[in-house]
Amino acid sequence: MLMKAMTYYGKDDIRFEERNKPTILEPTDAIIRMTKTTICGTDLGIWKGKNPEIEEVAREKTGEWTGRILGHEGIGIVEEVGSAVKNFKKGDQVIVSCVSRCGACENCQKQLYSHCRSGGGWIMGYMIDGTQAEFVRTPFADNSLYLLPENLNTDVAVFLSDALPTGHEIGVQYGNVKPGDTVAIVGAGPVGMGCLLTGQLYSPSTLIVIDMDDNRLDMAKQMGATHVINPNKEDAVAKVFEITNGRGVDCAMEAVGLPATWDICQKIVKEGGNLANVGVHGSSVNFELNKLWIKNLKITTGLVNTNTTGLLLKACECSKLPIDKLATHHFKFDEIEKAYDVFKHAAETKAMKVIIDFT
Repeated sequence: MLMKAMTYYGKDDIRFEERNKPTILEPTDAIIRMTKTTICGTDLGIWKGKNPEIEEVAREKTGEWTGRILGHEGIGIVEEVGSAVKNFKKGDQVIVSCVSRCGACENCQKQLYSHCRSGGGWIMGYMIDGTQAEFVRTPFADNSLYLLPENLNTDVAVFLSDALPTGHEIGVQYGNVKPGDTVAIVGAGPVGMGCLLTGQLYSPSTLIVIDMDDNRLDMAKQMGATHVINPNKEDAVAKVFEITNGRGVDCAMEAVGLPATWDICQKIVKEGGNLANVGVHGSSVNFELNKLWIKNLKITTGLVNTNTTGLLLKACECSKLPIDKLATHHFKFDEIEKAYDVFKHAAETKAMKVIIDFT
């Protein structure tokens, strides 16, 4: 049986085409009929050739390269389950996690699910075919799917696959945000907004968002930022010190992945503070250890583990935070090429997250 899918073949080469519908390969698998998905900045990075290892690993494993279906976020309906799947059945509506986990290996026992040693981790839309297709195979289904509550906004549910857990775990938790803290988030893209939204669950006193896109800064104000700074219009570092009475912030979150945004973060954290790197860096940065060593800082990095997805799911059910505002654009699945173009030119189109509906 054939299905439609968005497939990556190499740098600057993605195609909306027909592919074979996935089948159960392991008894712990499930097949999900997708109802909503989205496009992540990581998908754009793959499209631009940032991850050539996708093809390299495929050739090492199978001796051939047939492309990779993109996507690692979304919701859908269980179509089929393997013989070992106990927690889900055909017809269940589910959230697909961006991280697949066996739940039993050494790293999974430490909740380091992104580094599952049994073939899990971030593999979907990367090392195996992903969610930008009518059907997707999800490994370790019992540990990698979440039942979709009937009362949860389905757009918000899509963000629980990746954007919200990434912001919460790698930004807010690793940044050790506490009540009364001053926080700066550098980058107001989807993940930076995830940091902003989930950070409010911990009652910081000050939430500063820094970005060069005024539209995104306006949205950040609507979503709870107490201050916004555009580095094109003012000195971001000086402005942070002005806002914090010369002290700097307790936590700075880098949510872009560029040398310039890293540099802002390493200059604005006060002594004893936290610098949480959330952005995906494609090149090295200037790490001013000669200035940082004396400040008793904690610097963290990480790939989302999705070990707080269940917690966030419950919070989203009762939260009054405007999480649904992240969904700025909606497209039908047969318009996914247009959706990519809109998301790729987000500064002009004012896109934050594009939602792709299959129904």
